Amino acid sequence: MSIDIIFKIAGVGIITAVINNILEKSEKKEIATLVTLAGLVIVLMMVIEMIGGLFDTLRAIFRLY
Repeated sequence: MSIDIIFKIAGVGIITAVINNILEKSEKKEIATLVTLAGLVIVLMMVIEMIGGLFDTLRAIFRLY
């Protein structure tokens, strides 16, 4: 596993936090909440893809086809 995924998750988190702060300062809290949820969904999709790869690797190692 490379460290790239950690940087990607951190990047999404930082961008989401900055956009969230900007929207909250301009009193658009509903949109800020939606941006936060969108960032969470993006990160969860990345993690789910990694977990799928893990299960595929385990299946290949233990020959569970």
